[in-house]
Amino acid sequence: MSARFPVEGENVRSAALLVAVFTITVGVVGLISPDSGTTVRRLYFATPVGLYAAGVVRLAMGLVVILYAPASRAPKTLCALGALMCMQALTATLLGPGRARAVLEWETMQGTALLRVGAAVALATGCFLAFAVLGHRPKPKAKHSSPRPGDG
Repeated sequence: MSARFPVEGENVRSAALLVAVFTITVGVVGLISPDSGTTVRRLYFATPVGLYAAGVVRLAMGLVVILYAPASRAPKTLCALGALMCMQALTATLLGPGRARAVLEWETMQGTALLRVGAAVALATGCFLAFAVLGHRPKPKAKHSSPRPGDG
């Protein structure tokens, strides 16, 4: 067994693909109907338990992405995205439901354009995740030395 911790199992790959599909779905729904996304967010911001449960789900999603990153097409980028997802979960949890509701209300007051921009970011991120997870990491090219002119 190696000292490194890359996770290449099909279960983790499937979980990472599920994160991608979920993120794409959130993006599409947010683009089509920003009010629906806002309604769902209001529901889980309504109670501390809902906010913390959403935080745990977000944290788990970020960890799945980080765990699968070494086997993906874009390991550094996926690791960064996973870390960002984990930070989003921790930030929302630490700020608490009151602050989360205040941010949501501010976003809502800005109009649907801002909500759609967020949804477009989610859609693009989900598509990139799917692209990185569905492909395989390219094998490094073999290094060989070719004779230089004059070596002979």
